[in-house]
Amino acid sequence: MSKLTHLKELESESVYVIREVAAQFEKPVLLFSGGKDSIVMAHLACRAFYPAAIPFPFLHIDTGHNFEETIAFRDTLVKRLGVRLFTGSVQESIDRGRVAEETGYNASRNKLQTVTLLDALEKYKFDAALGGARRDEEKARAKERFFSHRDEFGQWDPRNQRPELWNIFNGKKQPGEHFRIFPLSNWTEMDIWHYILQEGIELPSLYYTHEREVFERDGIWLACYPFMKRKPDEPAVRRRVRCRTIGDITCTGLTLSEANTLEEIVNEIAASRVTERGGRSDDKRSDAAMEDRKKAGYF
Repeated sequence: MSKLTHLKELESESVYVIREVAAQFEKPVLLFSGGKDSIVMAHLACRAFYPAAIPFPFLHIDTGHNFEETIAFRDTLVKRLGVRLFTGSVQESIDRGRVAEETGYNASRNKLQTVTLLDALEKYKFDAALGGARRDEEKARAKERFFSHRDEFGQWDPRNQRPELWNIFNGKKQPGEHFRIFPLSNWTEMDIWHYILQEGIELPSLYYTHEREVFERDGIWLACYPFMKRKPDEPAVRRRVRCRTIGDITCTGLTLSEANTLEEIVNEIAASRVTERGGRSDDKRSDAAMEDRKKAGYF
């Protein structure tokens, strides 16, 4: 009998959680950002139900400030998988007066996604949303359960979560409430990359080294786009960079890199002393930035 490897154990755990979601909830949805974690989630969902199709749709919250490579990859993937894609538009939320556009040099639409996400969950009556967050990413994410309860306002109370013993998940809820589900909770960044390498999972080109016009702010390299307002002492330069994590352009830091293959990326991350979210400028707004956003209904 072959020995169950570390990655196979994680895969089995995630597949079990995904199947539990399909069994317990009436209208689940997979939150898809086009980043590596949500791509791995899509891969695991395929594995969970193969040879049948994935039994729930995908939902992407589009800030309007996404990398074009991310959107192109998203559209190609959902077409190949044959899943239905719902989108929520931050720009529409701004136009309707649901949220106010930030201004200034550090303006970002990242935080604005919360209202758009909650509106989309309410509009389509989704009662469970599968996300790709991992506990090793950030201290607020470390407080999450696999099944994370949200109240009727979409808010999260980290002090009032249900115990999860012996892989028994309690998905009972009141009308109007929903759950966020995190099948990748016990994975680390290195686990994700080793799994992508093992499975040969395709990724957006942003994850590999490419030349791009960037500027430096507070030690973070950011991509130059018309909506990115630069200070006088922030000249645009061309550098060879790649994304370590992908989000809204306004807060996605780029890594100076020469890694062109998955093997090189794994070796680069293994030698790095900077955390995965060390280049996410939105996390630097305050010590509790992520937890505050999550309490309000963020991913």
